[in-house]
Amino acid sequence: MSTTELTELRRTIGQLRQCVGALRSRYGDASAVRRLVNDVDRLDIDAADLDSPIPAQPKPVDRSQVVKIPDDPYDPALWHGADDEGVGGYHPDHK
Repeated sequence: MSTTELTELRRTIGQLRQCVGALRSRYGDASAVRRLVNDVDRLDIDAADLDSPIPAQPKPVDRSQVVKIPDDPYDPALWHGADDEGVGGYHPDHK
């Protein structure tokens, strides 16, 4: 986005903020007015993001560090004697 476009965007957001301020004077702290104020604030934040330098791209994934987890079912013996959280422990003598 060129500096001319950003300048125009900032000017337009400023005008919108003035209009929303006039609506606040007329309607008070109505929920619709609060949402409009929030929307204008978000537009201002997004415009600032466009004005900042483009962030660096994330580093590529080192495939040698990726741990593959198989889709095979786990051995049921791994869970022998384990409790079900929130349900209570399994007691074979309580049926």
